[in-house]
Amino acid sequence: MDFDQLIDRRATSSHKWNKYAGRDILPLWVADMDFRSPPSVIAALERRVAHGVFGYTDPPESLVEAVGAYARRHYDWAIEPDWYVWLPGLVPGINLACRTVGREGDAVLTAIPVYPPFRRAPALAGRELIEVPLIQGEGQWRWDFAALEAAITPRTHLLLLCHPHNPVGRVWREEELVPLVEIARRHGLVICSDEIHCDLILDPGRQHRPLAQFAPDYASHIITLMAPSKTWNLAGLGCAFAVIPDADLRRRFRQAMAGLVPQVNALGFTAAEAAYRDDGRWRAALLAYLRGNRDCLRDWLAGSERLRMTVPEATYLAWIDARAVDPVHPLPKFEALGVGLSDGRDFGLPGYVRLNFGCPRALLEQAVGRLAPLR
Repeated sequence: MDFDQLIDRRATSSHKWNKYAGRDILPLWVADMDFRSPPSVIAALERRVAHGVFGYTDPPESLVEAVGAYARRHYDWAIEPDWYVWLPGLVPGINLACRTVGREGDAVLTAIPVYPPFRRAPALAGRELIEVPLIQGEGQWRWDFAALEAAITPRTHLLLLCHPHNPVGRVWREEELVPLVEIARRHGLVICSDEIHCDLILDPGRQHRPLAQFAPDYASHIITLMAPSKTWNLAGLGCAFAVIPDADLRRRFRQAMAGLVPQVNALGFTAAEAAYRDDGRWRAALLAYLRGNRDCLRDWLAGSERLRMTVPEATYLAWIDARAVDPVHPLPKFEALGVGLSDGRDFGLPGYVRLNFGCPRALLEQAVGRLAPLR
């Protein structure tokens, strides 16, 4: 659990570190962490590798049991075994949801700023994208429910929800989920709920509520997407899953996969099961460390005249208002100082950047030191 250890990833074909290869730019952009995965996960992978045969692999029953037990323990959510659809990543799930619900020419609704695949997936499925801005006030980002409902058209059949939200880091409260579900109910919308960051709640007093568990009477209209990749740093192993209680919706989702979506690989299944069976001490230590990084960044930004951050309640991602640096495209100013971040334009909000603080504190401190001229 030495999260302070600096691990050199430059020789591993890391997507994160390759972006700035050969340049003195610290990559704090794409959402994977610079920490080793839990020892239990590494040990499980070593045992599986020792077997030596890596053929096509079905979802192990033991994995289904492990995820089900984890969901009951952490979310008080009972998932039936036949509700799962296993995927080689969560992004394919977003795209499949767009292909599953409605038909070409229909519309997909989401709130911005949001994880970029939400914005790209509808067009790839021949759907129109309708974006409704979140509003900022009282130190946090909130829904504009009146604008959300007003944006719905007769061709709108799917709402893409980020829960907890990437990039603004909100953990949606009961008083926010209730009107969201009621709007969906009034208009017959299917909700695809991306809950990949649900085990990265930084505020100790907050609790994640899976949308389908929160609104069981509407669960037949909900596709929940989850994966162990963000919490246990397993993104490169490619294992995610959809939970779809309604049999017809699940059938159509599987039909959209046919011939396009590959099976999850053997090591992905192995790592996922080990993560969900882990005793929780590694995750608790991770959350404490990330909380410290978040607070370090918050305190540094508190003295800035040009950079503002709403403090994330979840994720290891900071959404920073840099419009005082450049109202449209501030990213080059950060890169010029040796820090590589995610461009707010990709999330639907120019003038902002996203910073990944899932890294050793020394790396974060080095990054903010380089950014001193922007304060």
